[in-house]
Amino acid sequence: MHSTLRLGALALAFAAVGAQAQQAPQAQPAAQPLVRTEKNMSLELATQIASAAVAACAANGYNVAATVVDRAGTVRAVQRADNAGPHTLASSERKAWTSASAKAPTQAMMEGSQKNPGAANLVYLPGMLLLGGGVPVKAGNDVIGAVGVGGAPGGHLDEQCANAALEKVKGLLG
Repeated sequence: MHSTLRLGALALAFAAVGAQAQQAPQAQPAAQPLVRTEKNMSLELATQIASAAVAACAANGYNVAATVVDRAGTVRAVQRADNAGPHTLASSERKAWTSASAKAPTQAMMEGSQKNPGAANLVYLPGMLLLGGGVPVKAGNDVIGAVGVGGAPGGHLDEQCANAALEKVKGLLG
């Protein structure tokens, strides 16, 4: 009788192991890395972008300021044309910060807020400036900062200067 019980117990054990083997293993959630690697811009690149933006506007007769911020919105470089108004510094910095924060051009954000009543409240967020002239700086698909231009006679013209600057350095952005 003992041998029959042993064989029966052994058969049940094998059946249990076989049933567990047939079940799909539980997928473990991927662990988030504790250390992240992010692309960012150098001071040299930021300075080149700011300089190119001021030069692009100067070629069209506009005296502007250009501010370049990193991915966190921290100012990396500023240039101001000789005859640019004092307000151009603040507007270029706020446009750059807004663009880096939202990872979007400020001209598009302005137009979106005018068409969408829900987005209109963005103007009340501290530091946001929804005027054309802020453009994200991308390295591949990563936004590594933004450039803001202020002082041309229209935000769309500020944006043209910012885009011209980015076009000039596109080979450096990888």
